[in-house]
Amino acid sequence: MIPIFQLSCRAVAWRRRTRISVFSVSILASALLLNGAAVAQIASSDESAAITKTALDYIEGWYAGDAARMERALHPELAKRMISTDPKTGRSQFNHMGAMALVQHTRDGGGKKTPQDRQLKEIAILDRYSNAAVVKIIASDWIDYLEVAKFNGEWKIINVLWELKPNAIGK
Repeated sequence: MIPIFQLSCRAVAWRRRTRISVFSVSILASALLLNGAAVAQIASSDESAAITKTALDYIEGWYAGDAARMERALHPELAKRMISTDPKTGRSQFNHMGAMALVQHTRDGGGKKTPQDRQLKEIAILDRYSNAAVVKIIASDWIDYLEVAKFNGEWKIINVLWELKPNAIGK
């Protein structure tokens, strides 16, 4: 039979080891979580930079008339859409353009008509989850909302919903 004193010493030693091991495990878990958060933050900033680059290829390509740069930013199945109001009837109109039409308008120099000092290109990533993002571009006479997705490892613009600024209507 083991004396009571010896049992209580063993219990105290076991509690100390348990406390130390719980403490060690919590320190290790915290370190792993912080490391994982740091890696995720680096990956997130790399993805944000890639999304911003795609948005810049789109808007700067437009202003420069650089069709290759515009095409690089777009998924071939892109849909660019705008709802406008017919000034005569007051009824809504649905306007649609595909990727190749947008590339052709870029090649034709549509964006070059905007003077360089008015070539606004404020870019904000509004939201991102995994391989999808929503980006807002405030341009000279319009605002674009881009839906961007990672496609074969590259960020591509899938959809654009845009609206003319009030001072640009009728230009």
